[in-house]
Amino acid sequence: MKKFKHITIFTDGACRGNPGPGGWGVLMLYNEHSKKLSGAEPDTTNNRMELTAAIKALSALKEPCDIDLTTDSQYLRNGVTVWMEQWKNRNWKTSGKKPVKNLDLWQQLDKLIQHHHQINWHWVEGHSGHHENEIVDKLATEAIDNYLAK
Repeated sequence: MKKFKHITIFTDGACRGNPGPGGWGVLMLYNEHSKKLSGAEPDTTNNRMELTAAIKALSALKEPCDIDLTTDSQYLRNGVTVWMEQWKNRNWKTSGKKPVKNLDLWQQLDKLIQHHHQINWHWVEGHSGHHENEIVDKLATEAIDNYLAK
């Protein structure tokens, strides 16, 4: 039986205004190694940035892994663990028969999830002093600051 690398990931998204300039941050941990990723977009929403952070994190992995991914976004966690299968069964429509918001990102995320052996999705309350969540929050907000300073 193949043994998969275990990666721990923390993600966050932020927005100044909603919509407005947004940023995302990622912290990836593997054994004694850590990697930080971040980026910004000019006109977006906090939910799009939360999804983008998870997409960027999973895209950075070069092989299938076992992953623990922690987010402070109930939208992201519930979307993946509760809503996504129902959306797919309804051809990416909500229970109200409306198109799923942020469909492009949900479909990218769905494809990336299929690439990995197992992903456990965890939620932590934002801005509550959780060390790694504070790191990714800072990465996301600094990405916005850097974008706005250009």
